Amino acid sequence: MRADYMSMRRRARPESSSPSGSRHQSERASGDDRAARVGPRGALSYPLIPGATADDGWESMGDVSGMKIVVNERGPYRVVGKVPLTVQTITPNAANESWDWTQGRSFPVEEEYFLCRCGQSKNKPFCDNSHLAVRFEGRETASRRPIERQSEHFDGPGLLLSDDENLCAFARFCDPGGKIWALIERTDDPKSRELVIREAGHCPSGRLVLHDKANRKVIEPALPPSIGLVEDPALGCSGPLWVRGGIRVESANGAAYETRNRVTLCRCGASSNMPFCNGSHASIKFRDGLG
Repeated sequence: MRADYMSMRRRARPESSSPSGSRHQSERASGDDRAARVGPRGALSYPLIPGATADDGWESMGDVSGMKIVVNERGPYRVVGKVPLTVQTITPNAANESWDWTQGRSFPVEEEYFLCRCGQSKNKPFCDNSHLAVRFEGRETASRRPIERQSEHFDGPGLLLSDDENLCAFARFCDPGGKIWALIERTDDPKSRELVIREAGHCPSGRLVLHDKANRKVIEPALPPSIGLVEDPALGCSGPLWVRGGIRVESANGAAYETRNRVTLCRCGASSNMPFCNGSHASIKFRDGLG
């Protein structure tokens, strides 16, 4: 099952064959002293837009001061700051493609609460100390390099798509209309541009980030500081924790990961990119009983 999932994930992003896309890449790659390096899939490597970062141009919809999520070693997530917690369900369109988010149940929360990270709690989404019984490891393996330095870049008319495949949460919002990597090359068409912005913004993990090349700013959805419990009825499974609005995520020793508008944290216990989701919940058919 896991091998099948990983194969699907690799096939999710087509190689560019568009003449216009190739032209953009070659012009950038052979330009001045800020020229990009060409990656293994023909994608452009950082830096493409001088000075651009993953948090250039977005602001949280709310006050995140005092809010944080601590990744406890071999244990749960400690959530501090009375962070709102709701169910967020991936909702398909008529073609059964991931299209929108539907908010469901809200959970009453305290100033501090603990969310299951091992996937074994009988009281999901909250921790019940099952991590002790199963001897959960959950060692943090994710890179702390800025997201833009881990990403490949796909150049389109006026927009640049950054893609860090390691963060793929397999939500599949990138699929409608022929997949975002092909659409980016047609963003001189208003409808294609609108669809690309929608698809990147609906990606819960922040794997996909759009930059406006005219002003070097990212195009980000306005998200309230909160945590979403992802449910994926189309795959018959539950997904990660969708952390929104710039909430700080840090290790037990206080070392922080890059603060971002959108990230997804593993809660099935199977990710190989801890603490972040890598889509393994789809392989193991993780279920929390909430959806």
